[in-house]
Formats: sequence, C-alpha cells, structure tokens
Amino acid sequence: MNFGQAIEALKQGRKAAREGWNGKNQYIELASYISYTSANGEIVNANHDAIGNKAIAFVGTSGVQLGWLASQADMLAEDWRLVD
Repeated sequence: MNFGQAIEALKQGRKAAREGWNGKNQYIELASYISYTSANGEIVNANHDAIGNKAIAFVGTSGVQLGWLASQADMLAEDWRLVD
C-alpha cells in the first residue's frame, strides 16, 4: 500500500503503519475534535475555518504525537499496511 492509500484509509477511520518502522505497535490515525487547555485553564476547540479540526496522530511506545509529519521516505514508501 502506498502513502496515498494509507491517507484514504485514515479518512475512513482505519489505522495504518509501515512495515519498515522498527518500533512495535506504532501506527498513525486521524484525530478530530482536537482541543487544548490554554494558559488560563480555558478549554479551546482548535477548529479553523479553512483547515478544520483534524490532524494525523502518531501513536507509539512513548505516547501520542499530534500533528505527525511524514518524511519523504514515508511518503514514497510502498510498505504501508492497515492495523487492527
């Protein structure tokens, strides 16, 4: 599976990972309805008129990295697979 196919799978609610990733149980998924707590303790919905409220989340052994960016190697790879 290529990166474009992996992105389409994320949009359908699936999880994807690369065979070439050396960490076990690592995957990416689409996060939505993102919010955060501001410095004054207010919960802010991170909705944006032009880009919405979604980001790719990388789930790994150390936790979740929100707003994960694919490397060129990830984007050009053909070893993407779906994760249950």
